Amino acid sequence: MNAKNSQRPRLKIRRVNLDTGRENVVVMSRRSLALRPDVFRGFSRVELQCGDKELLATLLLTDDGMVGTDELGLSEPAFRRFGQPVGALVAVKPATPPESLDAVRAKIQGHSLQPAEIGAIIDDISHYRYSDMEIAAFLISSASFMTSGELLALARAMAEAGTQLKWDRPIVVDKHCIGGIPGNRTSMVVVPIVAAHGLTIPKTSSRAITSPAGTADTMEVLARVDLGVDEMREVVNACHGCLVWGGHVNLSPADDILISVERPLSLDTREQMVASIMSKKLAAGSTHLLIDLPVGPSAKLTTAMEAMRLRKLFEFVGDHFGIAVEVITTDGRQPIGNGIGPVLEAHDVMAVLSNDPAAPKDLREKSLRLAAHLLDYDPELRGGKGYQRARELLESGAALRQMQKIIDAQGPSSCSTDLGPLTVDIVSERDGVVEGIDCLRLNRLARTAGAPIDKGAGIKVLKKIGDRVEQGEPLYRIYAVDMAEFELALAGAKDGSGYAIAGETDR
Repeated sequence: MNAKNSQRPRLKIRRVNLDTGRENVVVMSRRSLALRPDVFRGFSRVELQCGDKELLATLLLTDDGMVGTDELGLSEPAFRRFGQPVGALVAVKPATPPESLDAVRAKIQGHSLQPAEIGAIIDDISHYRYSDMEIAAFLISSASFMTSGELLALARAMAEAGTQLKWDRPIVVDKHCIGGIPGNRTSMVVVPIVAAHGLTIPKTSSRAITSPAGTADTMEVLARVDLGVDEMREVVNACHGCLVWGGHVNLSPADDILISVERPLSLDTREQMVASIMSKKLAAGSTHLLIDLPVGPSAKLTTAMEAMRLRKLFEFVGDHFGIAVEVITTDGRQPIGNGIGPVLEAHDVMAVLSNDPAAPKDLREKSLRLAAHLLDYDPELRGGKGYQRARELLESGAALRQMQKIIDAQGPSSCSTDLGPLTVDIVSERDGVVEGIDCLRLNRLARTAGAPIDKGAGIKVLKKIGDRVEQGEPLYRIYAVDMAEFELALAGAKDGSGYAIAGETDR
């Protein structure tokens, strides 16, 4: 430690049981003997230093004895990232704001940013040097306008901020859905089909942020998903594919941070969405990418025109980075499959792979269509034969065997596979035909019931658009583990089921 730091009063590290999400937070006593807290009153951020380790954090002052007068409490994320033991002495000083904030201020004032400026912003964000407020300022200023050059620079900077995978194969395929549709767990059917054919498909997926399940949450019911990079490579080399959590292999780490701030602000601009998705595919080493754009009244995209504009952005970024991008629009009017929530969705996936006659036909058919597009990238497969090949692999049991091979390679899951014991059927209030289903409403209800934290919580869909129903007949069934969440979900369903039923007099 240099002389300047040795003269600065130091505090002992204390680990405090505070889960502050992704943000670094430290707690100091207002009666601190080693420091004058009033010096920090005008600073929301402080810099910690212990040897050659440094960390920026948000400072909170306390009067209730949470930390001693000679201690500095570190929240769980801060303690983990700082990597110093309890009791170690740490110097604390008001933090110098990251230089990249000057670029954020310029963006707020309407200026376009250079690639180096965007790169500096993303580097600071990925190293947790920004507060949530500063991240929000960058996101909102970027949501106002973003040039094509800024979009490309953002995608590249996000990809380069973390792990970048390289595969010694000429073709590495991947697929991605922009989300918003309940169920829709097509990746878990597509990956084993494509891998069984022999194409490489190293699928990294996200955990849910505001939805009741991400692909990683659902796959975690069947197998371990928190694999490291080397483990992921071993699985892909052995099985041609995998289904792992992208956050653990550190692909585009800034993206997860940005998304966690975007969601509460309901920020989901086309440019930021494309940069987010393409940065992860670029980092994953994909050469051929299929993008699924669901379109429907309660989907993220409500019109064909919106889908076309988004398609052009994906193609533009793909062309720039040398990724062959194919974009298709799909039906986003209602849930895909019968389950909403990790365990229920896993049941749907395994039913499709097992060729169970009761498996959801819409999940099966959509998965075959998506797999067909990816299989058509194989130069050894005759043009237009992708669908036939996908169906052969599914119906012969080859896809199921490949899925079991992937599950075995990734390792056993430690999650409960039991459905929530608290159930209630939400019934139709009239005779008629299901005319519409609010996907956003069902997503919220399933999350209120406890999904994805409680793997067995969620919703089983019993009726789809076009189905005839009678008054009192169940539309869907809510599953929950916790009584408080069960009651909240039930109350929410009573306020609005999410179903539109058209009676004979309405048609």
